[in-house]
Amino acid sequence: MTSTPTPSGVPPTATGSAATTGSAGAAGAAVSPECSHTDTVARFFRALSDPTRLRLLEFILAGERTAAECVAHAGITQPRVSVHLSCLTDCGYVTARRDGRKLRYTVGDPRVADLVVLARSLAADNATALTCCTHIPTSGANKPG
Repeated sequence: MTSTPTPSGVPPTATGSAATTGSAGAAGAAVSPECSHTDTVARFFRALSDPTRLRLLEFILAGERTAAECVAHAGITQPRVSVHLSCLTDCGYVTARRDGRKLRYTVGDPRVADLVVLARSLAADNATALTCCTHIPTSGANKPG
């Protein structure tokens, strides 16, 4: 069965299939394909909004990494790294494979590398505006104190 592109030209995802077919959402109201697609894209970027996750993703882009290597690179506790790696895996940025007792992480889609390079370039070009933006909290401002 092939998927039909949504009005935005992007095929619906498995997680958004109910919304893209026009069936009722959790609240019972119909969800438009555009809303579902926009929400999915927003979640896609939200997964990268954490500086630690982004550092881990960039580290894994350079080659396959074990969880222990990720812990050493990130400089935070193993449980915190595990949470971040789970997020990156669950969101589809990285894949994990079991190698004995170890999990090894890789980036399965080369477009992820392109996205990170493009994001870095755009951030550099817009550094002043991003620094002065009052609508986005700094990385430390949204953490529980």
